[in-house]
Amino acid sequence: MRFITLFLFCSIFACKNEKQVSSSPPLPQASEKIKVASSLFEKPFYASPPSSALLEKLKIHEEAYEANPDDLEKNIWYGRFIAYTGDYPKAIAFYTKAINQFPEDPRLLRHRGHRYLSIRAFDKAIADFEKAETLIAGTENEIEPDGMPNAQNIPVSTLHGNIYYHLGLAHYLKNDLQKALTGFEKCRDSWSNDDNKVSSTHWIYMILKRMGKDEEAEKALQIISKEMNIIENFTYHKLCLFYKNEMTIEELTTGDSGAAATDDATNYGLGNWYYYNGQKERAHAIFDKITNGDSWNSFGFIAAEADLFNNF
Repeated sequence: MRFITLFLFCSIFACKNEKQVSSSPPLPQASEKIKVASSLFEKPFYASPPSSALLEKLKIHEEAYEANPDDLEKNIWYGRFIAYTGDYPKAIAFYTKAINQFPEDPRLLRHRGHRYLSIRAFDKAIADFEKAETLIAGTENEIEPDGMPNAQNIPVSTLHGNIYYHLGLAHYLKNDLQKALTGFEKCRDSWSNDDNKVSSTHWIYMILKRMGKDEEAEKALQIISKEMNIIENFTYHKLCLFYKNEMTIEELTTGDSGAAATDDATNYGLGNWYYYNGQKERAHAIFDKITNGDSWNSFGFIAAEADLFNNF
């Protein structure tokens, strides 16, 4: 009798553990180095080992999801934190399962599309963002909470804005400038805060300059001023002021500490400025420097890579 009881207990325990392991992706370990993407030139990219603090937060969201896998919000947040570890294929696989469960929610498509951009699957990203765009048609815009809050802990982006922004970027990376322009203009018009204005106007200006529409490009900068209340997108604000000739190259490329700016967004904006002003050799040198760096998942890096692939 004792043997039968022990056998049943062990069987139940084993089944419970098997269910827990199989119902969600295994957590990455802090020491793991996982290939998660390839460049447009077939260079492999690896996820940086996640910090223990990030893994702890991921575990919290995993447990919340495991406790209620039918809760849409828990699906969204668990997927976001899987992506924050850098394992984008795993995040995409998780979001795909969630989209099958909640096919009418645009947020899942917006987040999966973002991670398709990260792995250079631009056509799949466009398909997700375009479907998300149809799902938000006629709906009221809403603030999108930050997974990694800014210094003031004030979210500066919205669901509609993020869908249009990433859709515009996906088309830009495919070198479809007209569709890219439409996406970023919709992003600019979706929300009135200054962070949204500078981030969208930065891309709008660059696209119009590449299209040879100089007067329209200058007109797009009219909403930009030094007095804007920027909470997060300081780089885009500085770039827009640079485009308006209200900031020098030295001011643009020098940080508050006096050191040279090394962020990909600044460097890409400057390289692009050289590109559409006819200095393609200088642009190529900057794009090449960006793509020899380590931040392969930043939008500045991906844009520089796409330019080297499409335009040189």
